[in-house]
Amino acid sequence: LFILTISSLSFSEIYPYRDGETVIGNVQTYTIKGHESLIEIARTFELGYNEIIQANPDLDPFIPGEGMSVEIPTSWILPDVKSYKGIVINLSEMRLYYFFTKRGSRVVTTFPIGIGTEGYDTPEGDFTVIEKIENPSWYVPESIQKEKPYLPKVLPPGPDNPLGSHALRLSLRTILIHGTNKPWGVGRRASHGCIRLYPEDIPRLFELVPNGSSVTIVRQPVKIVIKDNRVFIEVNGDDTEENQNYFNEVIRKLGEKNLLHSVSTEKLYKALVEKRGIPQDISN
Repeated sequence: LFILTISSLSFSEIYPYRDGETVIGNVQTYTIKGHESLIEIARTFELGYNEIIQANPDLDPFIPGEGMSVEIPTSWILPDVKSYKGIVINLSEMRLYYFFTKRGSRVVTTFPIGIGTEGYDTPEGDFTVIEKIENPSWYVPESIQKEKPYLPKVLPPGPDNPLGSHALRLSLRTILIHGTNKPWGVGRRASHGCIRLYPEDIPRLFELVPNGSSVTIVRQPVKIVIKDNRVFIEVNGDDTEENQNYFNEVIRKLGEKNLLHSVSTEKLYKALVEKRGIPQDISN
């Protein structure tokens, strides 16, 4: 049953990446069969809970309805960082990107993630992978021991271990990129600061990423790029207090790129209000 379940899930695609490539993937549509929930569909298409909900605000996440059309937001603007290498994580969209070379070509693959809940925010900054651990034991942090005193100090590998099957330790040693025994937490703020991947995704990332890889963590609710001489914006709903109002940030970004006179105010306003997490053409 385990093998059949995993084989039915989609694995992340690998996209070619060249200088100037700022948008990857394509938006898809899917027709709901039977009693499928949006949560199940999200996992099948390598999306987090946040992404499927943002893209389909009019559908019930749990009972969307047989035959209903679902927008599958498998297109992303790459985060705006100094260098596209190693792991890049955008907390606002709860998504991890990994840039690497395959058969001499530069490529990128991407995974949905879960991040730190309020009060245990996943830190931003530049880090390094310093340790790779298979079948990790979970050394229960003191903060969690106080919340759940019934837990042992060390939880061995197994189905109840919240770290899942593999873990990557960052140079900020308390932060791990790891699997999970609660896959419904992917696409949510649900951890104590660590970064969670679906159980079927973490072994693949673990295999791809060597020790010493760079990890850049940013918070970018708004991403703006030019593609084929058109202006695109991707707006993600980030519930941290400092990112509630995106308007000033958007105006600043457009000004920096000399694009203020190239966009439709109506299209821009619509994208900012909807926050659908999908690249939108806002050109005049």
